[in-house]
Amino acid sequence: MNKSQLVDYIADQVGCTKVDAEKMVEAFMQAVTETLKKEDSVALTGFGAFSVTHRKARVARNPKTGAAVQVPARKTPKFKAGKKLKEAVR
Repeated sequence: MNKSQLVDYIADQVGCTKVDAEKMVEAFMQAVTETLKKEDSVALTGFGAFSVTHRKARVARNPKTGAAVQVPARKTPKFKAGKKLKEAVR
């Protein structure tokens, strides 16, 4: 399912226009993004949680040449599925 299919699904389920559903999806994505930028987490009980993890700097190898490459430390988004979502997918 892509974003436009999600908008169509929400519009159908809620009974609103596609424009309103798209605003809802955009607002959700913006809320998650802004919260993660602050290094806070977003928890949706039963569905899952979005959080930020920190990766340490490390030395990796270029598979083509075998040369050592320094990979800098960075932050990455993470999603952990909740119990209800895990059970629904089984």
